[in-house]
Amino acid sequence: MHQWRMLFQWIVLTLFAVAGIHAQEKPVAKRSITLDQAVEIFMRQNLELVAARYDIETADAEKLTARLRPNPQLTFGLADLPVNLRGPLIKEQTYDYGISRPIELGGKRSKRIETANANSDLARGQFQMVVWQLTNDLKRKFYTVVLNQSLLNLARENQTTFAEIVKHTSELVNAGEISGLDLDRVEVEKLKFDTDLANAERDYEVAVRDLRFALGGDYRAMDVDVTGSIDYEPHQFTHDELLDLALAARPDLKAAKLSERAADANIRLQNAQRIPDLTLGGGIEQVPSGTSSYTFGVGIEIPVSNRNQGERAKALIEKKKAQNQEQLLTNQVMSDVDKALVAFEKQRHRVDLYRTGVITKVNDIQNKTQIALQAGESSILELLDAIRTRRDTLSGFYQTLFDYQMSLLDLELATATPLRK
Repeated sequence: MHQWRMLFQWIVLTLFAVAGIHAQEKPVAKRSITLDQAVEIFMRQNLELVAARYDIETADAEKLTARLRPNPQLTFGLADLPVNLRGPLIKEQTYDYGISRPIELGGKRSKRIETANANSDLARGQFQMVVWQLTNDLKRKFYTVVLNQSLLNLARENQTTFAEIVKHTSELVNAGEISGLDLDRVEVEKLKFDTDLANAERDYEVAVRDLRFALGGDYRAMDVDVTGSIDYEPHQFTHDELLDLALAARPDLKAAKLSERAADANIRLQNAQRIPDLTLGGGIEQVPSGTSSYTFGVGIEIPVSNRNQGERAKALIEKKKAQNQEQLLTNQVMSDVDKALVAFEKQRHRVDLYRTGVITKVNDIQNKTQIALQAGESSILELLDAIRTRRDTLSGFYQTLFDYQMSLLDLELATATPLRK
């Protein structure tokens, strides 16, 4: 009976172990995401944003501290204790029981609360800065994946085309219509295109992993692909329109203004700190062998030397720094908008150069040259040259579209405003 029980337990454990192994080996299903979905996932689980939110929670905790009042102090003392510790000790001693509490003057508590609220608003403003910058960076990583996906598809297409050319050239060599030298040239050229494919695969895989890391959460679970394009969408912007958007929406400029408000609140707090607080106390003096009595007292610090001069001076300096930073950032916003708009217009012009029909022309040249080769009216070298021209032109076109998207993202970064339709 014992042997059957041991056998049953061994079978159950084995089944659980096998099930666990299969569960671990089960691959995570890859899912395809759009740009909007990527931003949604990023906002929900990016670890840098999670860390930045902790700064808000810390500032909110400081608001709780600012509302607290000073704690009262309880004292107990003995007096009239004989030095030689002889005689009726209890009867000869005097017992003192007292309680005291500081009373804040100058509105310190209200100014502490005001400062904590201002710092909490500043923490939220700084969090929006992080969101603004990291979201823009995420979009760049997304479009990098789209670019490398397009280049990978082009490399695969070129490899398929070359495989057909090699096959056709081999047939012509076997038929004695061309020399083996032409086949050698084609095979050497195919190696270049195979290398292009390997590089495109590498760049695509690296870009996808950069995107996975930027999305946050569990890196192993972020096995994603992208759905999107870098197709051209025309946009027209004016400098004044973009500048107005930037001055109204830039999180760093808003944070600078909040920093100045926090500095003003701290100045008021530090000025209040120079006013000394009162300490009110009371107690009982108990004499076991005599008459007990009540005691009352008032204490106040005399601000002869320390009137919080250092902290008040530092608070004034912090305000000057905040004002200077706001002016600096205002100039930075103007410069960012100016540079981003100039770059955007140049990138748009580059796209227009390709949209004059050159893409259609290089496709037609390769197709007609390939047909002419099959008809014996063209050479292998001419077809190789046509394929190289098409490859370089399309690669340049995809890169130009990508640069156009990046220039649009630069404008969105400069204005902190979504500009896509």
